[in-house]
Amino acid sequence: MFAVAVTEPNALQIVNVPVPTPGPYQARVKTEAACLCNMTDRKLVQGTFPGVDQYPLLLGHETVGIVDAVGEKARHFKVGDRVVGGLVLNTTDPTYSSGWGGFCEYTLAGDHQAMVEDGVATPEHGWFEVYEIMRVVPKTISVEDAVMLCTWREVYGAFGDFNLKAGDNILIYGLGPVGLSFAKFGRLLGLGEIYCVDRWPQKRQKAIDMGATAAFAPDDPALKALLDQRKGRFDAVIDAVGKESIINDSLPLIKMGGSICVYGVIDTPVIHLQKERGSYNFNLLIHQWPTRSREHDAQEPLVEWIVDGKLSYKEFMSAEFPIQSISEAYALSTTSQTTKILFRY
Repeated sequence: MFAVAVTEPNALQIVNVPVPTPGPYQARVKTEAACLCNMTDRKLVQGTFPGVDQYPLLLGHETVGIVDAVGEKARHFKVGDRVVGGLVLNTTDPTYSSGWGGFCEYTLAGDHQAMVEDGVATPEHGWFEVYEIMRVVPKTISVEDAVMLCTWREVYGAFGDFNLKAGDNILIYGLGPVGLSFAKFGRLLGLGEIYCVDRWPQKRQKAIDMGATAAFAPDDPALKALLDQRKGRFDAVIDAVGKESIINDSLPLIKMGGSICVYGVIDTPVIHLQKERGSYNFNLLIHQWPTRSREHDAQEPLVEWIVDGKLSYKEFMSAEFPIQSISEAYALSTTSQTTKILFRY
């Protein structure tokens, strides 16, 4: 089968690897569509993802496809199901390590529920924590919305990790897919004022269209005036970029006991916190890995929004490519002018 490999940092290539065989608690999934993750995939391509240094590796983790084979103990997947989140975590070709391997032509999905029911949901029995979010997707939603669940479920789950609640006033730095999802979900979940900062005017307009109160360029005098006026009054600042400077600049903006919420992997080993810029009490919440139970539970409310017409992939997708054009698509993504890129298989 074909797969997308990072042969060395900053080098992408379509390669051939063996088709995976499902184990007892697995289903094999023929990939229909995938999305590029602007955070994780980019860091893996660049060679800056913490703890990953074995190249070449198989790339990708935002995928959806149709089950074509099921292991004898997997009972919550059946042939013909559409499943989100399949990966290739253990490659049978020793040439390649796994960078989650979701961009393969075929992936594997683990039956987490069956393994829990049988008392074998442990690494010793081949269980991975990511199995919890490999789920059947109802065919009442489109394949494009289904693959967006990979991003949407994690962001929705982060609302719980960040203790965001109705009425909270927030400021979001960065309007990639994650920042836009925070703006969109914040409005749907009843947050109060939602202000956004991004350098690209088309992304700022998307945030406004999704219900943000206002959106500013970083050098906009109106932003400085707002921050001077609202200093010490925000319930939370969302750093959807992952920069030390944003963290420190946010400290004087949050109220006593407020939160700075950093979403995504920080690719530097050390950050320096200028705590004197903040109030006596504040929270620094760093979300570098999903809480799988929250991510799992996010699927139902998100699907309900999709079915009700409140949420659509069309608000987020800005380009699509055949998977064979991965290098061209990745190059476009690095310009930061796209939001989400879809791959067709």
